[in-house]
Amino acid sequence: MKSDILLTRRQALITGASLPLAAASATPALAAAEMQGAYTPAFSRFTLGDFEITTLLAGTTVAGDAQGIFGTNVSSEEFADVSARNFIPADQTEFYFTPTLVNTGQELILFDTGLNAAQLIQALNASGYTAEQINVVVITHMHFDHIGGLMADGTPTFPNARYVTGSVEYNHWNGAEDAAFESNVHPLAEKMSFLNDGGSVAPGITAVAAFGHTPGHMAFMIESQGQSVLLFGDTANHYVWSLGYPDWEVRFDMDKTAAAATRRRLLDMLASDRIPFIGYHMPFPALGYVERRDSGFRYVPASYQFRL
Repeated sequence: MKSDILLTRRQALITGASLPLAAASATPALAAAEMQGAYTPAFSRFTLGDFEITTLLAGTTVAGDAQGIFGTNVSSEEFADVSARNFIPADQTEFYFTPTLVNTGQELILFDTGLNAAQLIQALNASGYTAEQINVVVITHMHFDHIGGLMADGTPTFPNARYVTGSVEYNHWNGAEDAAFESNVHPLAEKMSFLNDGGSVAPGITAVAAFGHTPGHMAFMIESQGQSVLLFGDTANHYVWSLGYPDWEVRFDMDKTAAAATRRRLLDMLASDRIPFIGYHMPFPALGYVERRDSGFRYVPASYQFRL
């Protein structure tokens, strides 16, 4: 009798375990779910004191021949070794284009405008704003990927905005016969004001000279209620090959010696003072910190610090 009971229990367990399989076999076959593809959000937002800051992803692009852009003054062996140690391919890179919005509570201020108006407006609208709401547009420098969204088919993208840029930067490009400058910046000259190192865009937003990448390239220190973040534009164009190794030359730096000196100066300040920064070409959402490492630096992406 006892063995009969054990047998019955074992049979019951086996029978119970087989029921889901039986049910599954009785269910009609379903089509496999479609792949959705990689996805990166169009914006990211955090608070800094009384300010609200939004980074906008206004496009990405993949480029080959990475060492034709970064580390042009080091050996291919060193470049490959650094890349491998940072888990990135040595032959390709991805560029991010990240304009930044600062809502001070009084004004909505946009820093840089991406490659074109369409992609910028798409990200701007996704973040909850419209082009008509922008009060101030600040241009860190005049490379095409920062001024491309200023105009759309010959019409200003931001009809209610005033414009701010560095005087050294404007004066250089105003005499350079540059097509992008002539079509996107020059038509806005009458609504543009100019500043130098230490100049103020608005209360709490101060220009910081960061010359080298271009003749008058500017960074901007943003401060509110004792909190700070440095918006440093193209001071470093890659989180490893430029930020990590500030003496590596970058093809796009117009004065490579001055650009390297600026990188070291600003990165040293960020590491010493533990100030976060936003980098236009950093991996989105482009917000992070800098720490010293050997003779260079290391990028530390922000995580949840700004949500606490």
